Amino acid sequence: MARPLFQITAAFIGLALLSACAAPTLAPPGARPGKLEITSRFVITADGLPLPLRSWKPEGPPKAIVLGLHGINDYSGAFRDVGPKLAAAGIALYAYDQRGFGQAPNAGRWAGGARMRQDAIAIAKALKADAPDTPLYLLGLSMGGAVAMTALADAPDAAAGAILVGPAVWGRDHMPGIMSATLDAFAHLTPGYPLTGEGVRITPTDNIAELRRMARDPNVRKSTRIDMVYGLVNLMDEAQASAANQQTPLLLLYGLKDDLVPKAPTLRALRALPQLKGVTPHRIAVYDNGRHMLLRDKAGAQVIADIAAWITAPTAPLPSGQDQNALKRLQEAADE
Repeated sequence: MARPLFQITAAFIGLALLSACAAPTLAPPGARPGKLEITSRFVITADGLPLPLRSWKPEGPPKAIVLGLHGINDYSGAFRDVGPKLAAAGIALYAYDQRGFGQAPNAGRWAGGARMRQDAIAIAKALKADAPDTPLYLLGLSMGGAVAMTALADAPDAAAGAILVGPAVWGRDHMPGIMSATLDAFAHLTPGYPLTGEGVRITPTDNIAELRRMARDPNVRKSTRIDMVYGLVNLMDEAQASAANQQTPLLLLYGLKDDLVPKAPTLRALRALPQLKGVTPHRIAVYDNGRHMLLRDKAGAQVIADIAAWITAPTAPLPSGQDQNALKRLQEAADE
């Protein structure tokens, strides 16, 4: 027993010596300080980085504007099925490739949660400035939900509300100690090592055709640097901590078959949400057969319809009925 322990310890010491200069690093910012600009195809950030932009607009003036924030290893194309459906409901959707993802600069490198939420706030405010009488909402998927939560904790007036789809709130408090310790160690020892997820048994959506499409899409990343995973976990810690400070109305959507973001941290975040006075209360919807990528599921159209309905009439019951006894149903599923 002592010898294997010694060998493991020696191996870690050896890695530490070999990687003495290695540590998690953030992608460099742009080199041109200036003013954020939005064109038809790009968001040009205040530091000069071009972030690809997609938009879907109704024929007439929109009743609301939505800013989409995609999940990790994804890009703005994640909203290709959402955009037309929202546009048909009179809602405009804008989505951009966040730093390090899709065709944005520094592909595969983590930009840092602070910079990502600064981008979201700045882009939301720029869109609002162009249409000051039109309410703007954030729509965050997984990692994008964490970006939205932390952004609104910093700037609650940046949006009229936010829709969080399977938000990434799985912080270290809910991870096995060995998992977080191993991640922290290897993020400092071998930060650039790529993880592919090979051998990990998860089903992010029940839509097999969509999974195959994503596998063929060159803009969807197929590997993740360890220091990017480390950065994501830091962001999830921040998102979980921000739940108690959410003063902007939220619609939180979660699938009971989500095997990426566990039920326990999701429940914790939901229970931490404050009671809002004088404004639309937070809403929760739980989909019995939903997976992590709710909007890409076979029943994704139902979820998108709920989003459009909440934006249009935030106090009315959702068309799907999945907001009925949602917290109780989630707790019962967590107890099973």
